[in-house]
Amino acid sequence: MGNTKKMLFRAIEFVLRIIFIFCTLFPFYWMLVTSLKNRLEIHAKVPTFWPENITFENYINAFAQTRFDMFIKNSLIVTVISSLIVLVVSVLGGYALARYRFRGKNVILIIFLASQMIPMITAIIPMFILYSKLGLIDRLASLIASYTVSNIPFCLITMSSFFKRIPVSLEEAALIDGCSSFQSVVRIVLPTMLPGIMAVFVFAFTGAWNELFYSIMMISNEGRRTIPAGLMNFVQKYDIDWGQMTAAGFITLIPVTVMFFMVEKYIVAGLTQGAVKE
Repeated sequence: MGNTKKMLFRAIEFVLRIIFIFCTLFPFYWMLVTSLKNRLEIHAKVPTFWPENITFENYINAFAQTRFDMFIKNSLIVTVISSLIVLVVSVLGGYALARYRFRGKNVILIIFLASQMIPMITAIIPMFILYSKLGLIDRLASLIASYTVSNIPFCLITMSSFFKRIPVSLEEAALIDGCSSFQSVVRIVLPTMLPGIMAVFVFAFTGAWNELFYSIMMISNEGRRTIPAGLMNFVQKYDIDWGQMTAAGFITLIPVTVMFFMVEKYIVAGLTQGAVKE
């Protein structure tokens, strides 16, 4: 009976995993398949799960009929700059919160945690007014500032928790060996923190890369739009160009997917960091 139950549970677990994988990967598969179909096949009454005649015209038209190359450039500028700023502030602030005791430390943590409970949409009006007075509307700097401010609280708290898991004895040993406080952090702590650093960077990168609402509200100039806002060009008044939209969407997935596979081992290590205690 015991072996029968184990086999039954394993079979159920296997089926559930297959269902989960299918539900997760099928939308990406359907996006790819749709992007390779012509317009008639996309709007056919009977859907096909593989193109009858593979065509790349949707990818060509996505660049030829829109400024999609400019959207990619703008997204890269905004995402990379904001992610690097978030990373630097999170590392410095996270180390301070983890290692030092100072007045107001708990208040800062409470404010950062409370900020995560407030939807970003509630801040759009005051931020729009502020950016208008500063002359930042229709500028990429407004998106960089918005994404930086919105991602710092979570990333800083996360980085602080990573620093707390690093034994203080590592820094003390470095100081005994003749390193300064700065050298002990740069040479000893940060290399140990690499998984956590990469995890925080990926979180900030994906958050900025996929954000839509602020990019629509702050940018009206088509030449300065990012990819999420640029994809709205494929939505017409009476029709949606699903071929070009899925082609552009699939291209949009490539940078994030490549980066994820490059840093996957660091992210997995970051999730298990701290298993060794002092």
